[in-house]
Amino acid sequence: MAQASIDPNCMTLTRWILHEQKKFAPSGTGDLTQLLVSIQAAVKAVSSAVRRAGIDNMFGVAGNTNVQGEEVKKLDVLANDLFINVCRASYATCLLVSEENDSEIEVETEKQGKYIVTFDPLDGSSNIDCLVSIGSIFAIFKKPHEEPLAPGDALQSGRQIVAAGYALYGSATMMVISTGHGVNGFMLEPSIGEFVLTDPNMKCKPRGKIYSINEGYEEKWEPAVKEYVKSKKMGKPYGGRYIGSMVADVHRTLKYGGIFMYPATADAPNGKLRVLYECMPMAFILEQAGGLASTGTSPILDIVPKSLHQRSPIFLGSKDDVEDVLKVIKKHADAKK
Repeated sequence: MAQASIDPNCMTLTRWILHEQKKFAPSGTGDLTQLLVSIQAAVKAVSSAVRRAGIDNMFGVAGNTNVQGEEVKKLDVLANDLFINVCRASYATCLLVSEENDSEIEVETEKQGKYIVTFDPLDGSSNIDCLVSIGSIFAIFKKPHEEPLAPGDALQSGRQIVAAGYALYGSATMMVISTGHGVNGFMLEPSIGEFVLTDPNMKCKPRGKIYSINEGYEEKWEPAVKEYVKSKKMGKPYGGRYIGSMVADVHRTLKYGGIFMYPATADAPNGKLRVLYECMPMAFILEQAGGLASTGTSPILDIVPKSLHQRSPIFLGSKDDVEDVLKVIKKHADAKK
């Protein structure tokens, strides 16, 4: 069978980033462009490592735990080092916040730029050993002042996000990115080693037919969540899909519509997912695609975190579906008054 020809004029991610700068920030310094290109390089390296993990004996546990108390996988360590090193070497960042590090990472003064990057270098890593899709998530903020770095500079509202995105390491490797002007998806073309635009101007349907939640925790949910999920099984029921890897579950929600939920439970009253590098980047992407993301009482992007690893409940997806669950939550809250 003849090999498909390569488009000599394809829109690569690097080309798209340069186009975005020319279109929306023609007088810009190019620092954000350089940073996004650097993050792309980290994603390519992580993708290669994920593909070779079994052969290179990268499965299994590295022998320690991260700040979340989770066992650190060998690939977690590699992915974290890659993200830290490319961000430092971009000369565009001053502060880094990683899921894997207890405190923020200050970039060396001579390499500092004006951006703050928050990231989960390998989300869903509990699925690594069984080959389920995993991913990376990131958000980029601007340093809020011209002075030297100060405590709390990374604790910004989601409304201050400059760009955000995620990479999905699944049947193919894909990057989904927004710089605040819509959402675009890029597939890694292995033959040329470049991300190519395959999903321009991505939109989340107003309503879907899928709900995604870990139903193993049903007995620990609040009554409002129980009522909403039960309603999705009545009449013409929604399909239930839950992978257990946030990037994979959110990507499916973005593509097909529906709702992804990780609510508070009796054991985790503040939720489980972290605000700065899980909830906020995904909320930014979904809102840019026409969807919604809420804590259950307010938009995720309105949160001003008080700590680096603060957690939050999240309800994210199609606008109508998220509004439905918010109505149920409000009904229960009003009944308690």
